[in-house]
Amino acid sequence: MNAIKDTLLMGPGPSNVRDSVANALTLPTIGHLDPRFIVIMDEVKAMLRSVFRTTNDLTIPISGTGSAGMEACFVNLIEPGDSVLVLENGVFGVRMADVAERLGAQVDVEEFEWGTPVVVDRAAKAIASKPYKIVAVVHAETSTGVRNSVEELAPLVVESGALYLVDAVTSLGGLPVDVDGWQADAVYSGTQKCLSCPPGLAPVTFSDRAREVLAARSRKVPNWYLDLSLLTSYWEGAKRSYHHTAPINMIYGLHQALSDLLDEGLQVSHDRHQEAHEYLVDQLKNLGLELFVDPAYRLPMLNAVTVPGGVDEAEIRQRLLSDHAIEIGAGLGPLAGKIWRIGLMGHTARRENVDRLVTALGALL
Repeated sequence: MNAIKDTLLMGPGPSNVRDSVANALTLPTIGHLDPRFIVIMDEVKAMLRSVFRTTNDLTIPISGTGSAGMEACFVNLIEPGDSVLVLENGVFGVRMADVAERLGAQVDVEEFEWGTPVVVDRAAKAIASKPYKIVAVVHAETSTGVRNSVEELAPLVVESGALYLVDAVTSLGGLPVDVDGWQADAVYSGTQKCLSCPPGLAPVTFSDRAREVLAARSRKVPNWYLDLSLLTSYWEGAKRSYHHTAPINMIYGLHQALSDLLDEGLQVSHDRHQEAHEYLVDQLKNLGLELFVDPAYRLPMLNAVTVPGGVDEAEIRQRLLSDHAIEIGAGLGPLAGKIWRIGLMGHTARRENVDRLVTALGALL
């Protein structure tokens, strides 16, 4: 373990962790029903509501990574035979459809070209084509660096009567996430991206309408560990019932990460991510490198960079890691070998990190 050296994490996640969060993780472990820990749990919930911009009572961190958050949202709301529409333009839209199908849903997928956003007019026709119980979309598609217009899709989903399910794993903390403004019913995220906390927790929030759907189920939620009707007995109320042993020290870390984010200010954090992104784009141009995504839809925290012809993209990534202790990501699916994914997430989104990466890239290229 002592041989692991510090690495500048500029891939699709995890991001680098602030010293304050690293220190919080080392605090003494106490019991998961200790009254002192209950206070910390309540403070985490309150801060998550602020970051999600919601008043939803059911706003908690799921014990697991962002994928556990995705599964929690689907497994609590889907019963066999339910109709689900997934607006898909990348890996994580594909995963949404896979999870819904495994739960017995009748899933329709409206596909959009990877590297381009969900087209609102096409999505509107799909949403109106038949009654859906759930319409799902990824806000920040980590596999491609594309931002989808969740706010423009929102009124279309609300008018249709469907539940609106949004993946905010990569966007939370780095882009405006407005759960109540979007009238979103189920939103999930992860700690390891723009919250700058190690992977291991998945913040989720459920609207009152989503909770009513959960309460009206005709059968039990098929996943005991992720059953929110059971988890709420641990996370809500004056008396708490044992459900599972929560990752105490990870929740310490999330508490500190949320405190740091709110102390900085959400808008300040969003601006910092955007400024770091724009600086990266300018510096990459000086190396003759271009971004894969149209400027209007680029994510500030995940930059898809086109690999120049004749360059061994895997060798560049390997040498960045071995020679310069910098990690960047590869393309996935149809974009494998065609792009690098450069992350500017959370604490990593700073000019000095861009300078270090660009200097190393310039030397290797």
